[in-house]
Amino acid sequence: MSALLFVIVVVATPTQNWLAYLAFFSILLLLVRLAKLPYRTVFIRSLVEIPFVLFALLMPFFGTGTKVDFLGIELYEAGLWAGAGIIAKGTIGVITAIILSGSTTAREILGGLEKLKVPAPLVSIATFMLRYLSVINDELGRMKIARESRGFEDRGLKSWPILAQTVGALFIRSYERGERVYLAMLSRGFVGAMPRLSEDKSTNWLVALILPGIAATVSLVTGALS
Repeated sequence: MSALLFVIVVVATPTQNWLAYLAFFSILLLLVRLAKLPYRTVFIRSLVEIPFVLFALLMPFFGTGTKVDFLGIELYEAGLWAGAGIIAKGTIGVITAIILSGSTTAREILGGLEKLKVPAPLVSIATFMLRYLSVINDELGRMKIARESRGFEDRGLKSWPILAQTVGALFIRSYERGERVYLAMLSRGFVGAMPRLSEDKSTNWLVALILPGIAATVSLVTGALS
């Protein structure tokens, strides 16, 4: 919840308020430090936004309105601000997601999705996916050992039919195991929702509002100064 509200505040902040964005990036660097995440890991994971950065770099060359001269190249001012906004807001959003995933357990994230009123079937699917991903990975490892014990060697395109059969067999085994697990849960009284742990909602809300509250204050103060 805190991360979502923080990103909403960032998106609502005008791109021209560059002081606010400097403060936002400083807050994220502090959070990375507090979360004890390696800066190199955060940087590598943030490279996922490269396609959006490339798109943003093209925006100053297209548009309408006032043009500005930059190193002998005429660029559209509106395109410059739009591209800068995509890069800044996108980068902040990606880094926020990395901090969230690196410092929060999967159970807590799923609990947050429930509080945000995400449809229960989607939350249940995500819950089972996370719970049994390691089980399916172990099953795939056993199938790999079985292939190699029978003399299988990966030889490029010639091996694709066998690998395709492996994927099909894995899908069938996963489906059958899912059916068995579902029937076992029904026999134990499962009603379509995972049990929740008791928690102090007032304290959680107070903690969740600290980060977006700081971001909103920074946005308002820097907006008044600029």
